[in-house]
Amino acid sequence: MLDLMLPLQCGGCGAPATPWCPECDGTLAVQPDEPHLVTPRLDPGVPVLSLGRYAGPRRKALVAVKEHGRTDLIRPLAHALHDGLEHLLNWGILGCPLTVVPAPTKRSSARKRGGDPVTRIAQLAVARTDVGAGRGPSIAAPGLGVVAALRLKTFTRDSVGLSSADRQRNIAGRVRRIRAVDGPVLLVDDIVTTGATAAESVHVLQTGGAHVVAVLALANA
Repeated sequence: MLDLMLPLQCGGCGAPATPWCPECDGTLAVQPDEPHLVTPRLDPGVPVLSLGRYAGPRRKALVAVKEHGRTDLIRPLAHALHDGLEHLLNWGILGCPLTVVPAPTKRSSARKRGGDPVTRIAQLAVARTDVGAGRGPSIAAPGLGVVAALRLKTFTRDSVGLSSADRQRNIAGRVRRIRAVDGPVLLVDDIVTTGATAAESVHVLQTGGAHVVAVLALANA
């Protein structure tokens, strides 16, 4: 009855009767040489890595999660982040102990979305759950955890449609550290565009005494 009232559709291609079809799931698969190093226009001073271009089913899934409340798509995105983290750990680019810090969001936006999706994706990716089932061993290890340490201040504008310079002005001084973190830190974001949010977040974390080793994004535009 619920399916008749609210038909279930794939968040990537609109295929019926499934939240996320196998074809779209394949577009999120992390290849052996991924994540790739990218160069945003604003350099945060640390390596920036991305799991893929902000296009196709990846883009549609991220938009659906953030703008349309499709929390059922958090798990496939967490699968991709899990695999990307696993690669970076296996390559020796990252090591433990390591604190994963989600990029900041506004408190009002998080309330509208039923919680911060980037934080939920990060938590699921590193949790001792079935995220890695069928995709290799779990990366969960002592010293690996998630801390929601950053938040955007009130009145920060949505960055969609802003130019690179406007994004930088919009975010400057707007990232606030709400929890202390120290030691090695990986900043995780959903999308890296100009790099303004990543640069400001890295600066705030470093000012607070953290050693930010890299930024990892689910997508880059």
